[in-house]
Amino acid sequence: MQVTAATARSRPAVPIALLFFCVLVAGLFDAPKVCAQDAPAAAAETPARGEGLFMHIVRSAGPFFGPVLLLVSIGLVALIVLLAMDLRMASSIPPGFVEEFAETVNRRKFKEAYELAKEDGSFLGRALTTGMGRLQYGIEDAREATFNMVDSIRAGKEQMITYLATIGTLGPMIGLVGTVLGMIMAFMELGRDVAPRPAKLAEGISHALVVTLLGVSLSVPAIFCHAFFRNRLIRISMDASNIADDLLTQMYHNSKKPAPAATNSVPAAAAPAESRAGVETVKK
Repeated sequence: MQVTAATARSRPAVPIALLFFCVLVAGLFDAPKVCAQDAPAAAAETPARGEGLFMHIVRSAGPFFGPVLLLVSIGLVALIVLLAMDLRMASSIPPGFVEEFAETVNRRKFKEAYELAKEDGSFLGRALTTGMGRLQYGIEDAREATFNMVDSIRAGKEQMITYLATIGTLGPMIGLVGTVLGMIMAFMELGRDVAPRPAKLAEGISHALVVTLLGVSLSVPAIFCHAFFRNRLIRISMDASNIADDLLTQMYHNSKKPAPAATNSVPAAAAPAESRAGVETVKK
């Protein structure tokens, strides 16, 4: 059974979440300024004062929700970058490693193949190392150990992916808390005995809308990246299991075959001894 590098080729994908952040930030900086209401009498004397949309969002977010949402957004970007680097097909199932391992097994250098898998820290390398350690007890036991290791590695990576779902859930909740607080501020201004001040009323409403906007802006890329990386992890796990099974089966059957004679002078009785030596090497 021959394994080629075509089954482990990389499938690059561009994280759309990073593009979403770039477009959002560019829109905030390039948005037109919101000007104050022009006074007809003083328009010729004093220029209209304005505030950019980005600065307005920063001011409306407040001293509490602003830093909280900023920290959550930094954590989200860092988590996306780490997962994008860790869940690459080329690093999880290296094509060069697959070719070199299969070639080493075909040459019946089983100890070198074991060292090669042990030194490789990829998804496939760790699974193969565990399976080869149990190959002396039979191919079925080696497969079971390999599949258990794949499930263990997958569970560890799923813990990081779960944080994306957590951020996707917390974003709207934080926005909802800010919305309720902003509406309370607005209704407190309306409940005053004197005439409500438009500036204070607009400040409360703006705070409610801005915090909601920021919370949803965090939730959208987090939910998308959670589904994206979860599907990628499932694909990597399936490919790693199949390729590891093929390589272990190839190694097991090669160890059962009699070793070819080096020269014509070697007696035929030496072949079974070499075959047993190969099996002993696999057991080690």
